[in-house]
Amino acid sequence: MKSKQNLPQLLLSFFIISTVFSCIESKSESNPKSDAETVEAEIFPHKMPTEKPDFPMSAATERMFSYPAPRVQDNELFSQFKYTRLKGFDYNDGDGTISRRDPSRPILVAGKYYIYYTKRDTKVPPIGWNRAKEATDEVPSTDWDLCDIWYATSEDGTTWKEEGVAVARPEKPNAGWRSVATPDILVWKGKYYLYYQAFDEPSGLRGDWCPVSVSYADSPDGPWVHGGDSVIPFGKKGEWDQDATHDPHPIVYNGKIYLYYKAAYNKWPDIRDKYAVGHGLAIAEDPLGPFEKHPLNPVMASGHETTYFPFKEGVAALAIKDGNERETMQYAKDGVNFEIASVVSLTPTAAAPFAADAFTDTSDGRGVTWGLCHFTNAGSPKKGYSSMARFDCDLSLDLDEPSYKKTGVWHSPEVYFAQAPNENKNPEGR
Repeated sequence: MKSKQNLPQLLLSFFIISTVFSCIESKSESNPKSDAETVEAEIFPHKMPTEKPDFPMSAATERMFSYPAPRVQDNELFSQFKYTRLKGFDYNDGDGTISRRDPSRPILVAGKYYIYYTKRDTKVPPIGWNRAKEATDEVPSTDWDLCDIWYATSEDGTTWKEEGVAVARPEKPNAGWRSVATPDILVWKGKYYLYYQAFDEPSGLRGDWCPVSVSYADSPDGPWVHGGDSVIPFGKKGEWDQDATHDPHPIVYNGKIYLYYKAAYNKWPDIRDKYAVGHGLAIAEDPLGPFEKHPLNPVMASGHETTYFPFKEGVAALAIKDGNERETMQYAKDGVNFEIASVVSLTPTAAAPFAADAFTDTSDGRGVTWGLCHFTNAGSPKKGYSSMARFDCDLSLDLDEPSYKKTGVWHSPEVYFAQAPNENKNPEGR
């Protein structure tokens, strides 16, 4: 009896449900692709978009569109690096007594390229930073101890003529009496300025304590006049650059001199194996200073030697060797806040690219295609020295060379087998 009494309600429920499904079916038939289209629009397309799609993506996919181009082969700040031996330099049969390293960026003057570099010509090879207390006036502790700054010229960037000393070590107790090293060049209002590290003690005693000095000349051939010491002063005690202002590297940007420099911190003199490296920026309106350190220093938290050049409206930088963002090209529209532009490999050490517009205060930097670098492991054990080399690349807005944009570059097995375990390949750790 109870089920008969509920029969009208059951019929009513059935009618309502049937009507709802009928409406849904009718709506689906009137717009049969709506659901499918919604799903399809949220799937990443087969053809690479030129702009960031406006739908949810994974973090990695979304990050593609934060680079200069989503495809690395189209990225103006990605390149492979090719290397060429330089001609014209003698290394005394590789016995470790002659070393050339830390080349400046080449400059082109009256049809000739000029470079400035650290040259060591000693009776014996370096004995090592850990034996710095044994160093003498004739026995160097490191490869950059007991050095002078030399210069050379070239018509093609590969064959060089060594011209002689540009800046020699001054007499004691003047800054740099022990060694002058790691130069770079600035061209400003028709004059030439060399910035370099000036050592007053063997490298390794307390680390690499050496403020930056500057000399200037009316000609790239000199003569060079001493212009000042401690151009970039050490930071205060407890600050990241309290012990070092290395690798001075100037460009002209926003009408001023932007002098980038390096400091290794969290190490000397008490520790050695937990060091970190940062790059700072000091700005001046006159090559002789005063230079004011940027409040956001360090402006680069990865990399080793300083390599910066104008690019578009900003500044590009190569970061190698140290830090979580090692082996990257980076870019900052303001020359200060750098972001990763690409990841690179087989990078040049102490890269000094030829940038024709490095000192023109350009707002349209064209990039670089070649430069010089060094190899610090050119010698054999107990005969250590460094040699300079040329690198070529396509980090330029004016070059389109597909061979430099390839990602499938295969090196011989020996390149990999040379990285055998338990071998100290870079004893410097500098």
